[in-house]
Amino acid sequence: MASAAKKKKRTTTAGKKASPTRKKTSRKTASKKTASKKKSPRKWSRRVMQTSDALDLESGVFRSKDPKKIARSLKRSAEKSNRRKGTPFQSAMSMLNFYINRAGKQLTAKEKQPLEKAKHELRVLFDREEP
Repeated sequence: MASAAKKKKRTTTAGKKASPTRKKTSRKTASKKTASKKKSPRKWSRRVMQTSDALDLESGVFRSKDPKKIARSLKRSAEKSNRRKGTPFQSAMSMLNFYINRAGKQLTAKEKQPLEKAKHELRVLFDREEP
């Protein structure tokens, strides 16, 4: 007899539906907003540099002070790569510009100078500009 009462109770509660006019509020979204403010921003540019389909770069290539060395390394990597979508020149210049604009955002003017000069050297290496 006790089991019959339980069955009856279950069927009455299972038959209830939420009213369609009821607004759905989520506590998760409120907590995510506050949590995201506390976390440091993600370094998406770092992930691009490490997992880029265009080039497999030598480690520390952008730390060099010699623009010719940077340009030669980028050219070598671009020509060796089988995964690039554009020409070797496009890939090399694109990676250099990406580093200057995004990953090298915190560089001082003195540190950025060899990278800017490496653009000219890269054009010379690919015969796009005269020395």
